[in-house]
Amino acid sequence: MSAAIALLAGAEGHERLLNWLDQHRVLLEGFPLLAPAELAQTLAEDPYACSLVVSPLAALAAGGDIQLAGRILAGSVGAVLFFVDPATAPEASPDLRLLLRACALAGTPLALNEATATLALRGLGHSRLAYLIFNPVAGQGDPNQDLTLIRSLLEPQLLLNVVMTRPDRDPADQARELVDLIQARPEPHGGSALILASGGDGTVSAVAGAVIHSGIPLGVIPRGTANAFASALAIPADLEGACATILAGHTRVVDAARCNDTPMILLAGIGFEAGMVDRATRELKTMLGPLAYVLAGAQQLASQEPFQARLTIDGQVTELQSGAITVANVAPATSVLAQGFGQVIPDDGLLEITIASPVNRLQGLNAFASLVASAVVRSPTNRPDLLCLRAQAITISTDPPQNLVIDGEMLLAGNPISITCLSGALTVFTPLPVA
Repeated sequence: MSAAIALLAGAEGHERLLNWLDQHRVLLEGFPLLAPAELAQTLAEDPYACSLVVSPLAALAAGGDIQLAGRILAGSVGAVLFFVDPATAPEASPDLRLLLRACALAGTPLALNEATATLALRGLGHSRLAYLIFNPVAGQGDPNQDLTLIRSLLEPQLLLNVVMTRPDRDPADQARELVDLIQARPEPHGGSALILASGGDGTVSAVAGAVIHSGIPLGVIPRGTANAFASALAIPADLEGACATILAGHTRVVDAARCNDTPMILLAGIGFEAGMVDRATRELKTMLGPLAYVLAGAQQLASQEPFQARLTIDGQVTELQSGAITVANVAPATSVLAQGFGQVIPDDGLLEITIASPVNRLQGLNAFASLVASAVVRSPTNRPDLLCLRAQAITISTDPPQNLVIDGEMLLAGNPISITCLSGALTVFTPLPVA
């Protein structure tokens, strides 16, 4: 958690403070704020400042200045912003004299007007170290323009270090090196560092897999074809919105998973899903964008053969014939084959398992349509050829062996395939939930 920022204003400084808060609201949403009770109430009633979460201290007349001085001396306040009245001599304010002494003893910045408040805020922002893993071949835009825009949005508030992905290196290895580097930093510097991933779901998945259980917050700046992870967590698809989400500082703890030895944040697909992803080549995605998956899905539906599957779910064994098995940890509505329950809950400590067992292609089309409808209305499907389960772990053996896709990447499938949910393993910057 970032150090708190204390807000105070003299009788003539309230309007100036409110205007300044409105100008810097996006960055301030990433910091805990403190204010005396009377000012906290004013901020709560202001339509522009009300999005800021302000913890009230006691009223100044009731010892709020003493309470704040104690927090400053305890080291829990990163800066004090006191918008004084220009016409009032500083020595005439007993509150200011007390805070001056407390800030001097603790080495805490004390800003008395808009200019010095902005400098103090930038200083606090730059104390937040961020490593950006940037995939220059992701998406269809100009990567140089994208990176320039991302820098312009983040660097006024973050000390940004850019690490470019390379064809000869696994981005997961690059991310693991950064995790080791951050964890080796002494507190409090290590605790304020962030790791950001900019690319498609493959890049995001690789970086997230390295961050699992580290406690390091993960920021996502989507630039891929599908951007399924960002979509599932309501992270904006545009660069400005994604960067604003990171700067706002709100985080959500979500689950991850492990498929055999591979980290997984989205889903694993066996059968239809794996074949569809295999057919959606980079060239096809470059030409058609997200429609590439629709065309690939239609082609795969025409050729998909059923297979025998042996499932061990929380210790219970089931054998059946299937055409597609999808095991989801996080998935948006567009990941149709994961929508047996109508939605995938990213923080329930469970995997959502959807097993499709159509007997012919027409029934397969109807099952596919039923899953689309379930995603739209966010309610479970009730078709007999769609089996929907939730479990903490599942092991799958297939005959004949099937292709396996994890988070959009084709992998050599082991047989059996074991998938386990890792509850609360990731901390991700996301927008505030809509009430």
